[in-house]
Amino acid sequence: MKRDYYLVLGVGREATDQEIKRAYRKIAAKNHPDRNPDNPETEQVFKDASEAYAILIDEDKRKRYDRMGHEAFQAGTDSGGFDPMDFGAVTEILDGLLGDMLGGRRSRSNRPPDDIEHQMTIAFEDAALGCTKKISVMRPRRCQPCGGTGATEDSVTQPCRACRGRGEVRTQRGIFGKNEVCVVCRGSGSEIENPCGDCDGSGIVDVSEELEVRIPPGVEDGAVRTLRGAGPQRSRHAGDLHVNIKVEPHDLFTRDGPDVHCTIPVSYPEAVIGTTLGVPTLMGEVQMKLPAGTPSGKIFRLRGKGVSTLAGYGKGDQLVTIVVEIPENITREQRALIEELARSFDDGGSRPRRGLVRKLRSFLE
Repeated sequence: MKRDYYLVLGVGREATDQEIKRAYRKIAAKNHPDRNPDNPETEQVFKDASEAYAILIDEDKRKRYDRMGHEAFQAGTDSGGFDPMDFGAVTEILDGLLGDMLGGRRSRSNRPPDDIEHQMTIAFEDAALGCTKKISVMRPRRCQPCGGTGATEDSVTQPCRACRGRGEVRTQRGIFGKNEVCVVCRGSGSEIENPCGDCDGSGIVDVSEELEVRIPPGVEDGAVRTLRGAGPQRSRHAGDLHVNIKVEPHDLFTRDGPDVHCTIPVSYPEAVIGTTLGVPTLMGEVQMKLPAGTPSGKIFRLRGKGVSTLAGYGKGDQLVTIVVEIPENITREQRALIEELARSFDDGGSRPRRGLVRKLRSFLE
């Protein structure tokens, strides 16, 4: 279970933005990975504090958290919350608040990982019922021959003259400073005499990989599935892969949350006399009884024939709208039969029509 964000930072629920910043600065300065290399305990403290800070310092996210707790960032998609290893979300505040306390430098191995996106189109049925899809993505990885150093084994390296071996240069904007990757050494901090031929000295190569993406039942159009660690790996930590899902429209069905809608045409005799219809559903065809005298536009509900909810609380329903079809072209024999049928109902007109005529006369008078 996640700890309460306010407890993580050691502040009250009424804390101001400045109090939250001061609390986070104190924890981050003490537990930052650059100050505590290879210490999983302090790294976890830093990640928890970064996650709490990213939520509570954002006005909208803080309101959602106060109202719903951690559930506010877990429902619907995997990417609604905060990835504690995505230091990019707190980089600028760290640069501004910590400044030179960290030596004005972030090593190449601790640089924030990058994320990438991938577009995936799936069928309506796959989104409703769930599935597993394979995708091919091109993502940067550390060069294996040189181990990510960018140099051959016999290469002589020396500290980069532009950044003095730090791998980064610091720019100052007013009272705030920002570290940026050195463009000369590409963040390595070294100048390479004999660069690796596979990566051309960058230490990074693009690799095509086939990955599996699990689509849970009930996922909606526009949802995002996140594969942790499946993004670029330019440093010690790999970024994430965000899969944006587009759901194709269906010829028969539309969707409203967990409920599925469809329209079934019936003939006039079927609507008047009643019948049993074969109705298509996501789980296959089912038999539905159509009562006699069903008007056009009547909606029937098939319980449990909709979409599974992401929260796991059962399934929605299928709503079936009946539309009575009126033929445009009829034969002489059919016309004669219809006219005879009309006369057999009531020569003075139907009861609803007579009632409507009386109301119109009363209104005009």
